[in-house]
Amino acid sequence: MTVQERINQSETRITMTVFPSLTNHHDTLFGGKAMAIMDEVSFMCATRFCRKSLVTVSTDKIDFHKAIPSGSIVEAIARVESVGRTSLKVYVEIYLESMYEDGRELAIQGRFTFVALDDNKKPVPVLQGLDVQ
Repeated sequence: MTVQERINQSETRITMTVFPSLTNHHDTLFGGKAMAIMDEVSFMCATRFCRKSLVTVSTDKIDFHKAIPSGSIVEAIARVESVGRTSLKVYVEIYLESMYEDGRELAIQGRFTFVALDDNKKPVPVLQGLDVQ
């Protein structure tokens, strides 16, 4: 399997409804919850890509383009963007959909970087031991 095939197969999507328990005092998705969703979906994507133990080591700029009101549907999409020796970067987008209208729009985007670790918590090559060409 090529690296590009692995990237394609590891794309990860989560769809959920924004209920009031996830919102702030403006009745919109709490920013911290949005970041947690992004970290989780990017972690799943990165793990599916390399099947290694990973930790989040950084987030790049996260842009909140549009507030997400309670009662909305959101879809978080994560895709491996680049692969280093012991790390990989995952790009995440969250799309906003109204429950009762067609269409969707980009609401939030950002990047998360992960490092692969061995059993002793030391960095290991991301692609080591994988069938890649």
